[in-house]
Amino acid sequence: MSKNAGAVRVASVNVNGIRAAYKRNMPDWIDARDADILCLQEVRAPDAILRELIGEGWFILHAEAKDKGRAGVAVLSRAEPTAVREHIGEEYFAQSGRWVEADFTMADGSTLCVVSAYVHSGELNTQKQEDKYRFLERMNVRLVELKNEKDHVLVVGDLNVVHTHKDIKNWKPNHNKRAGVMDEEIAYFDGFFGPQIGYTDVARQLAGPEAQGPYTWWSFRGQAFDNDAGWRIDYQMATADLAAKAIKSHVDRASAYDLRFSDHAPLVVDYQF
Repeated sequence: MSKNAGAVRVASVNVNGIRAAYKRNMPDWIDARDADILCLQEVRAPDAILRELIGEGWFILHAEAKDKGRAGVAVLSRAEPTAVREHIGEEYFAQSGRWVEADFTMADGSTLCVVSAYVHSGELNTQKQEDKYRFLERMNVRLVELKNEKDHVLVVGDLNVVHTHKDIKNWKPNHNKRAGVMDEEIAYFDGFFGPQIGYTDVARQLAGPEAQGPYTWWSFRGQAFDNDAGWRIDYQMATADLAAKAIKSHVDRASAYDLRFSDHAPLVVDYQF
């Protein structure tokens, strides 16, 4: 995907552990992708390890999880952020490693706030699912706050919910039976993308409302990848003026199972400023 002059490329991927991803072909992907901003989820490594692996040439904002080997989100950028915030604003999630915000001043003088987010995967009838709903509820508040404060807001990451039947290959066997496909979860996304909160699902906007997928996650188990039995659970959610600047979107699905560096594929979008 070639990049236009003046375009800002934002890439996001759940790396499923940065150390494991780097042992595969993630460095080659980074070198080839020419991203201006790269957001990571499930870093699952100490800050020093992340910085050692990424190397020079990036400003790195990283929110580690208190629990070792869990979660962790980061915003990597070629330009230095003007301000950063390391959690979603509720003390319960302060050390969860699931939300980090970075502000940037764009060429036109506007402020762009980029959020790297990792919503809980959840598990029905457990505390994990209750935490997921609590986090989604807090997102309702924070998304509105940011929209009211910033010129442009972009929330990217692994949000662990499919919004419609177009976002999962096997809808019927999973709908209201598995976390990520529950109507109660989906209702939050109806709100995020509805008139009250007012964000745009950028990949869906560019793919079209009738397109199936494009999926961003396939289980490592069985033949899910080879059969393209995927889920679209990684998003770039933009406020209206920013969504209007989105010109290209691509899911960097590996060409073969053994070339994957994660069970997620990166979602890459260009915004023309």
